Order: sequence, then C-alpha cells, then structure tokens
Amino acid sequence: MTDERTTPLRERMIEGMGIRGMGEKSQKAHIRAIKDFASFLGRSPDTATPDDLRAYQLHMTDTGVTASTFNVRIVALRLFFGMTCGREDMKRYMQFRSQPRNLPVVFSFEEVSDILMAAPGPGLKYRAALSISYGAGLRAAEVCNFKIGDIVPEARLRHDSDRMLIHVEQGKGRKDRKVMLSPGLLALLRDYWREARPEGWLFPGKPKINPVSSRQLNRAFTSAKTMPGVKKAATLHTLRHSFATHLLEANTDVRVIQVLLGHAKLTTTAQYTHVATKTIRDTVCPYYIYWPSCRITP
Repeated sequence: MTDERTTPLRERMIEGMGIRGMGEKSQKAHIRAIKDFASFLGRSPDTATPDDLRAYQLHMTDTGVTASTFNVRIVALRLFFGMTCGREDMKRYMQFRSQPRNLPVVFSFEEVSDILMAAPGPGLKYRAALSISYGAGLRAAEVCNFKIGDIVPEARLRHDSDRMLIHVEQGKGRKDRKVMLSPGLLALLRDYWREARPEGWLFPGKPKINPVSSRQLNRAFTSAKTMPGVKKAATLHTLRHSFATHLLEANTDVRVIQVLLGHAKLTTTAQYTHVATKTIRDTVCPYYIYWPSCRITP
C-alpha cells in the first residue's frame, strides 16, 4: 500500500484504515477517491471547506458520475474527514445519492445445467469452479481463493465432507462461514482433483503459484453462457443470484439463505423474494381465500 512518495496525511489514513480492519482492496478504493477529490481541489484535501465539498458533489453530478461511484467517494470522504482529520462536522455537508435498485437476473434450473455442461476445457477445472459458484452460492473471489487445505487434502475432500459442508475462509468482510456441499458437487470436485492434482490453490492460475483470477473465471463463464445460447444479460454473479432464488423457491427460510450467502443484513437477502416467481405464483391470494364464491372457473 505504501511507497517512498506516501505523504504523512496518506500514511495516517492508511494506518487508520488498517486499525479498522479494512481489506487492501477497500483501502485502495478509498485512496483513489481521496486522490480524485484532491485533484479537483488542487491542494491538500485536509484543507477543504464545506463550500469545497459542495462544489465537488456538484462537479460529480455535472460530469455524469454514476450513483454507485458517487456514493463510494462520499463514504471515503466521510472516513477521511472523520477518522484521518478529526473533522466530524464535515460529514453534515455530504449527501448520498439514491440509486435505482434493479432486480437481479436469475437463471432457470435448465439454464444453469446448460451453462455448467458447456464450461470450457480442457478437463473439469472450469466446470468444477462454476459448479461450486452455483452449488454453494459463492462470490467469484471466494471460488478463486480456495486452497487445497480448505477443500481437498490428499486424495479426498476435507473432513467437512462427512458433514457435507464447505468452509469458506475470509469471504467478503473478512468473515468465515460454512456452506452446504451436495453429493453431486462433492463427486465433481473429487473427479476434478483426481484429474488435475492441483497443489496449493484448488483452481490454480498462470503461473500455478497464483490462484485463477476473477477475470479468467468470468471469461470461462461467458464462454459457457454463449455455447447454449443463453440470451439473458447475465454475469458470473448471476449463478449466486440463482442459487439464492432457487433456495427461496424451495421454501428455504430467508434467514438460512442469509447465512449461506454471508450477507450482513437480511434486507440484502430479501431482494430475492422479488424474483422468486415460483414462490410468488404459489402464494394463495387473500381474495381467493375470503371470497371463494367469486373464484373464476377456467
């Protein structure tokens, strides 16, 4: 994170983020945001006034900065002024921008099956990686960062396979969690391990001392999606959305799904109730219950 050009102000900000336990990726995003603000300001960002903050927010609006980027920069500025500069009063001059919430795209069971079967070769590497993304509802980074010790010691899956569980180490928010391991997925992972005999990372990249990158995994997904001609505007993350939605449609408690996905807030998981069409369709309308004489016969 640091180099010889790091200013004392940036160093103090980095130290504060480290104390808060922020990951390297988040730290870099916050540093980029403050650099953008400093570039706009033309001087050290800790000298900013309320009028400067207002002008910067108007500048972002006028230049078409997306709502998500706008809000990411506001979060960084709030942390910078509150934690690094000790100027809590500056937070009152910053506003988050509301943004439209689009419903997640979800695959049908048939589409998931077609995509997994079309995963590119050679071998089972990408079929196994995409299958664990859907079968355990994992994020791309969580799939990429699996180690042999987490999944496959020696010639069999770790002892958690007896309990049909997978251990996810240091997921988003640097939290560990357990997710289910289906018999079919267990068999596929064992076949892949016997075929590839990976060392270190379960899904090695190039060179093999590194894990497969999220970019490589996304390319494999795009290739697999194209082969069966799936037309939905979907990404690798759609497999995770589909995992959650299919569980909900199978009447799994939304709080259990929250734990499996590693969501900090139940409201994040609740978004899937809007796309669980089978659940919505099978819910009995109160009109049908209380006015049975008005039921329409086909």
